[in-house]
Amino acid sequence: MSVIKAGHDGRVDGGKGSDGGSPRLQQCAQPPNSSSSRTKDARYQQQLQQQQLQQQRHHGGSMLKQPSHNEPADVVRRALDFKSQGTQCYKDKKYREAIGKYHRALLEIKGLCRVLGDPDTSSKSPSSLLPTISKSTKLTDEQKGAMENAELECYNSLAACLLQMELVNYERVKEYCLKVLHKEGKNFKALYRSGVAYYHLGDFQKALFYLKESHKQEPSDTNVIRYIQLTEMKIRRNAQREKKETT
Repeated sequence: MSVIKAGHDGRVDGGKGSDGGSPRLQQCAQPPNSSSSRTKDARYQQQLQQQQLQQQRHHGGSMLKQPSHNEPADVVRRALDFKSQGTQCYKDKKYREAIGKYHRALLEIKGLCRVLGDPDTSSKSPSSLLPTISKSTKLTDEQKGAMENAELECYNSLAACLLQMELVNYERVKEYCLKVLHKEGKNFKALYRSGVAYYHLGDFQKALFYLKESHKQEPSDTNVIRYIQLTEMKIRRNAQREKKETT
């Protein structure tokens, strides 16, 4: 899409991190204790196993194992685990797998927040992947802080992963970065990557705004300085072109 490759924006954010998975299979009630029932149950279990194998193949073998406890701490731990897995995939340059892991972490986080009635989440019903949690259950301050940090790190890391792809979806990079900036307006990485995204989308005025804001956070960052120069040059050329067209 563009000859310019973003510099250090490939750095991954955070340490613990897929894209939505397959629906959790419904658990059947215990059948009556009879030979006929046991035979039916065996056939039913075999069908479930076959369905699970098909879903695993369909989703690249990524099935979410359900925990034995449905407490918020379990959901937080799973989200952080997926985020950690995403970070490792990023380090191994497995960017598509990393993106999947970060999406899975966000699925856990958003699902729990919806169940707990977080007004910042969408009105969609919780994912069937998320265990049923009592709405009266509340997160501790530590758990809430871990969830908020993980969410921001996942979005930042998703943007970093996309910027490493051969064909970069700059619209999606912008979307992820703006989600971070909505909650953390002075996040350097999100500011810089927003500027990069707007630059490649051709919106040079917005690109310059975000790049200058990131420059305030890291005045010596050479990648930011380079993109500011490139953006200002684009703006000057566009102004000259418009001036010629009007004369």
